[in-house]
Amino acid sequence: MAHIIGIVGGSGLYDLPGLTDVEEVSVDTPFGPTSDVLMRGKLGDSVLIFVPRHGKGHRLLPSEVPYRANIWALHHLGARWVVSVSAVGSLREDIAPGHVVLIDQFIDRTKGVREATFFGEGVVGHVPFGDPICETLRRHLLQAAREAGATVHDGGTYVVMEGPAFSTRAESNLYRSWGASVVGMTNLPEAKLAREAGLSYATLAMATDYDCWHPDHDNVDVEQIIAVLMANVDLSRRIVAGAVPKIAGHEGDAPYVDAARFALITQPNAMNTDTRAKLDSLIGRFLG
Repeated sequence: MAHIIGIVGGSGLYDLPGLTDVEEVSVDTPFGPTSDVLMRGKLGDSVLIFVPRHGKGHRLLPSEVPYRANIWALHHLGARWVVSVSAVGSLREDIAPGHVVLIDQFIDRTKGVREATFFGEGVVGHVPFGDPICETLRRHLLQAAREAGATVHDGGTYVVMEGPAFSTRAESNLYRSWGASVVGMTNLPEAKLAREAGLSYATLAMATDYDCWHPDHDNVDVEQIIAVLMANVDLSRRIVAGAVPKIAGHEGDAPYVDAARFALITQPNAMNTDTRAKLDSLIGRFLG
């Protein structure tokens, strides 16, 4: 069966080798505008939909990204898989800038107001989130990364910090003491919303720096990150292109398509009607 795959990340991924029928797509969502116009194209029999997380030209802070609108739009356009391409700082000596990490866990250190759920305002739901990454999708990305010649690390924990400032040295060393692998600013609430929406989500974490903990490296700065980020663009492009046919070979639905089936606590007749209408495309089939 053909699969529709969402790609959340930067504009460098819009020109995947072999991508055809590329078009811009605007989506009106119940949660406001998306980060920017989405791009849709075909690779083989699969459809890829790209969301520039920070908007074109990188205009949005991590705390300003409209995560709910982006995830809702991907679901609305038929995506059931989401690959998050993310620049991260390394918290381990063996994860050097330019390496790829296929993480499997998160620690949430955000503290500002980020909309991390579709629920609330008269509809209560609790999705399981013990394993926040879709292992099926993660394995496809891992295999594709190895085939692309990347230095890739199988598994790891991503600390999601508030930003936009980088870590203090004390924070960086604290995260290292927890056994975390990388630090970044965006993948939560993205992963939580993807789970509520029934999307199988995985992160392709591209290390750009050693954060500020490393004694032999200067404090991280934007110029260093951009230099490594640009070098990572071609690699991430090849990994995503290599993963698409593996995802296309998956038989049946994506693994988390029914994640919210047993999450709802509020009785349907007690739900706020406006909120229920907003969530209809996500949970309506579970309400009878």
